[in-house]
Amino acid sequence: MAKAEQSREVAPGPRPRSVRAASGEVLEVPEGWTLLPPGDAALTRRVKKAGPSWTVKEKKGRKSFSRGIWAPAEHIVRIRRELAAEREDPAYTRRLEAGRARRARDQARYAVEFEGAVLEFLAFAPRHAALARRLAAAIAAHAVPVGSGTVARTQRISVERRAEAATIAWLRHQTTGYDSMTIPRVKGMRREVRRLLAQRSRELLEGYRRGRPVDPDRCLLERGLKQAPGAEGSEGLPGSDEDDDFDDADLELL
Repeated sequence: MAKAEQSREVAPGPRPRSVRAASGEVLEVPEGWTLLPPGDAALTRRVKKAGPSWTVKEKKGRKSFSRGIWAPAEHIVRIRRELAAEREDPAYTRRLEAGRARRARDQARYAVEFEGAVLEFLAFAPRHAALARRLAAAIAAHAVPVGSGTVARTQRISVERRAEAATIAWLRHQTTGYDSMTIPRVKGMRREVRRLLAQRSRELLEGYRRGRPVDPDRCLLERGLKQAPGAEGSEGLPGSDEDDDFDDADLELL
C-alpha cells in the first residue's frame, strides 16, 4: 500500500485495475480508487493536487495518449461536486470567457510572429518575394493552431528555430515522396531519411534565396502549395501525424 502514497505516471496494466510502472513492474490499483477518464482538464488538475494519483498514459508509436488518472474515489466525487457548484456561478462563466478571449488574442499574435519568423528564415530574393509570403502563410496555417502537435507549439526552442524546423517539416511532406516511402523498421533509419530530405530541402530553398529563375510549372514549392491541406481544390497529401510531433531528433535537423 505504500506505493499508493506517491503520484506517478504509469501505463495500462495487463488486468483490470492494474497498471505498469516505468520500471515494468505491474501494480494493483489501491482499494477505494477509481479511474477518472480524460476530458475535463480542470477536474483532472484539481484531483491531482488533492493527493496521490496515478496518471495513465499509453504510448502508440511516438505519440502518448492519456487514459485518465486513478485516484481516491472520495477525492473525485468531492472535487467534481465543488467544481459543478463553481460552474453554476455566473462569475465563473465570465472568467472562462475572459480567459478564452485572452488566449485567442495571444494565439493571433503568435500566428503573426511565427509567420514572420518563417518569412525571415526563407529569405527569398526579391523576385520570389510573393512566393515566400504565400509559403510562410501556408506553413504557419498548418503549424500554429493549438493541438496541431507540431514544432511550432513547443516552448523548448526559440521561435526562430521553430520556424526553421516547421519549414523543413512542411517541405518534407509537401515536396518530397516521404509520405509514400516504405522505410525499413531499422533503428535510426527514419531519422537518417529525414536528415537526407532536410538537406535536399535546404538546397531547394537556396536557389530561391539566390534569385535563380524558376519555371512556375516545374516549381516544387508551387506544387506543394497547391496540394497542401486547405489549398483550393486539393485534398492534400496524406501526411504522417507522428512526424509532425516534435522530439529531440528534430533538433538534429536544425
